[in-house]
Amino acid sequence: MEKRVLGRTGREVSVVGLGTWQLGADWGEVREEDATAVLDAAVESGVTFFDTADVYGDGRSEQLIGRYLKARPDADVFVATKMGRRADQLPENYVLDNFRAWNDRSRANLGVDTLDLVQLHCPPTAVYSSDEVYDALDTLVAEKRIANYAVSVETCAEALAAIARPNLASVQIILNPFRLKPLEEVLPAAARAGVGVIARVPLASGLLSGKYTRDTVFAENDHRTYNRHGEAFDQGETFSGVDYATGLEAAAEFAALAPQGATPAQTALRWIIQQPGVTSVIPGARSVEQARANAAAATLPPLDQEVLDGVGDLYDRRVRAQVHHHW
Repeated sequence: MEKRVLGRTGREVSVVGLGTWQLGADWGEVREEDATAVLDAAVESGVTFFDTADVYGDGRSEQLIGRYLKARPDADVFVATKMGRRADQLPENYVLDNFRAWNDRSRANLGVDTLDLVQLHCPPTAVYSSDEVYDALDTLVAEKRIANYAVSVETCAEALAAIARPNLASVQIILNPFRLKPLEEVLPAAARAGVGVIARVPLASGLLSGKYTRDTVFAENDHRTYNRHGEAFDQGETFSGVDYATGLEAAAEFAALAPQGATPAQTALRWIIQQPGVTSVIPGARSVEQARANAAAATLPPLDQEVLDGVGDLYDRRVRAQVHHHW
């Protein structure tokens, strides 16, 4: 598996990581033995980067990862977690005392003294421009609660505000063939600053796998049911903010772009890996087979210009009007 340096962490991570939201909650139930099997399949496939958050299953995802890595001390995995979404989303909650408490909980969940990387988890927009917030994050590094800090963002403007900060290690942002706006300014700015880029929601909540139809039914506790219109959190996190019916039509067109020997999902992941400035892409997986297939996308040859042009054309015709101005 190809590895790239994750921004100012100085640490190399696999270009395909593993997102673990689905191991905690919000994608239907996952048994612990199945979650452990997914983690194991990812590591055996060359994945060295796990992304989690304190809010995923209210800590369950972190705990699963902590138990797994304790049982697999040979696994050289860099773990990025997130903080902030367990509290009311008010700028005044993003202060040092809360950060310490949140970090201490994540350290206990993961079973480590120092967290590899902690990301502000899509906080209120004002937080990204607060000097006091970054001073507090620097204090956490000095106290060795965390080794590095970063942000996870909803909008390109938020990403650019954070990238301007001198000690920011990386930025996590939605990037996939249905969300091209980060290519315009965010990725070039991150590359100039030496900031890593973690691409999340790479398959548009599964739309880009090409497996869904108008008759697909998602569980009640799956965010693709309860957050389809942004009822619970930012709408852009679900199907990348694309209307489901439109997304199905666009996904069918995207599937036709997949080269021989690659699935539509692998093609989407390969497209992201190819974008200049991207460090790692973090698809989720609910099964061993998905984890292995996702990792295999890193071994595909680069997509040719016809496919790249096809993605741009598809975005302009089907998707741009719905998402480009929002995020």
